[in-house]
Amino acid sequence: MIGFIGGGNMAEALIKGVQSSEFGVRSINILVSEPREDRRRYLEETYKIKTTPSNKEVASSCNIIILAVKPQNMAGVLDEIADLVTDEKTVVSIAAGITLSYLQSRLKTKKLIRVMPNTPALVQEGMSVISLCECFSDTDIAAVREIFMSIGKVLTLPEKYMNAVTALSGSGPAFIALFIETMIDAGVKMGLARDNAYELAVQTLIGTAKLLDTGMSPAKLREMVTSPGGTTAAGLKVFDERGLRDIVVEALQAAQKRGEELGRRG
Repeated sequence: MIGFIGGGNMAEALIKGVQSSEFGVRSINILVSEPREDRRRYLEETYKIKTTPSNKEVASSCNIIILAVKPQNMAGVLDEIADLVTDEKTVVSIAAGITLSYLQSRLKTKKLIRVMPNTPALVQEGMSVISLCECFSDTDIAAVREIFMSIGKVLTLPEKYMNAVTALSGSGPAFIALFIETMIDAGVKMGLARDNAYELAVQTLIGTAKLLDTGMSPAKLREMVTSPGGTTAAGLKVFDERGLRDIVVEALQAAQKRGEELGRRG
């Protein structure tokens, strides 16, 4: 049985993913603990799964336990379930900044996995990065990989890269959304109706992403769109003059640093 401690958006994305994939998880094989009664009712009615207000019930009943709680709540959750997490259970944390060594210090099992998924998982287009110890059998890790493959692509990397991953792909959707939001606002300022500006900006983002997904490099795509002395060149000149590249790097580094701080505090 797969258990989720925390029934928020990412847990919901994973539930939706495994139910709609070839993974074969039946609704009765998913148990979610969630403190809010209205949220439990929603999950039960929408996905026909079992829910409980008790984290301990999930820890005792499930062999794969996914910790889908905020980093600042992790210590309390681990204290609550520690005695129930035996060495045959697999524990997966999707909380930013929470390290494998920290989980190892609080739980009896060595079968610990750290995963950084991102918000596009809500539409099964997520990017998840997995870090784990070498104690896993192929069967154990395959089960967890399949869960996260149900919401998008999966990459396995050493844990030392996880804070950079969190900054780039975990926080990245918010940064990209800010850029698109700004493009929409600019379109409105230039006289477009907001709904038209929205469609233009969002479809441009989708089309650009699909082009890049073919393997085309960002630099090549930029060159294709940019004619010497043309409209694109005029806009790119402003980005260069205002230091857009430096701003983006600084923002990602700030997010990475915050991930490191969360890990130390955890």
